[in-house]
Amino acid sequence: MENRIRALRKERGISQEELAKRCGVTRQTVNAIENNKYDPTLALAFHLAQELGTTVDQLFRPAG
Repeated sequence: MENRIRALRKERGISQEELAKRCGVTRQTVNAIENNKYDPTLALAFHLAQELGTTVDQLFRPAG
């Protein structure tokens, strides 16, 4: 699973720490998701998408 979290977060000028606070997780969790080391729960995926102004479908794509 690939994601566009880092790119969208940077476009919007949001730090990992700020995004984490908005989503109720740690900065380390956001970092792990951005680096494809952790797959978020469905609820967290929706929250991330909402905070980044996109949809889950646009935020996460199958690898390859």
